[in-house]
Amino acid sequence: MALRKTIIASGQYYHIFNRGVARNPIFFSNKDYERFLFSLNYYQYKDPPVRLSYFLKMELKEKENILQELRDKNQKIISILCYSLMPNHYHLLLKQEEDFGIENFICRAVNGYVKYLNIKNKRVGPLFQGAFKAVRVETDEQMIHLSRYIHLNPVISYLVKPQDILNYKWTSLGQYLTKTQSFIDKSFILNYFGNKDKYFMFIKDFEDYKKRIIDIEYLTLDKDFDEEY
Repeated sequence: MALRKTIIASGQYYHIFNRGVARNPIFFSNKDYERFLFSLNYYQYKDPPVRLSYFLKMELKEKENILQELRDKNQKIISILCYSLMPNHYHLLLKQEEDFGIENFICRAVNGYVKYLNIKNKRVGPLFQGAFKAVRVETDEQMIHLSRYIHLNPVISYLVKPQDILNYKWTSLGQYLTKTQSFIDKSFILNYFGNKDKYFMFIKDFEDYKKRIIDIEYLTLDKDFDEEY
């Protein structure tokens, strides 16, 4: 097994991404997107009491109690700052909270999703193109520009027009712009901008994005990652 080039250390922030084998889709329905998001939420916590497949079969009250207990304990192996789910790939901005947190999180959340999808669609074989990619974010400036890159991914991938960015449901941008309870840690980025309105203005400045993307190009590792579906 090849060694990962990037050392993943606790307390550091990382751009985590992967795509389907041969650029094939990894999501086939709204239910698939929802299942993936629930996996991210559930497995960010340390030692969930049951596997997600069992959890989803429980009565509503039981599920609410488990989720509330996990939130109250607030023992996370990772924190999720941003996400974007595209038809054939995903992007995550994560902070590792404890040693091996990201590896364990991906193993549980993403590999669990693969098992769900294989059973649901009666498919066999790998879903993703090898191991997930990880790039460390080194500065606050890189962090905010990477968050914009992730949230603009539906535009970059020509799924929606810039003015329709909020119509795409499968990014964390909407959670940044509301006060509702969220499994996303919005504090770092919103504190940088002061409030959600200034952050949204930053996201919408697509001309500035095109000028600055070269500054964080290496954070994506793969220059054509978001091209061709």
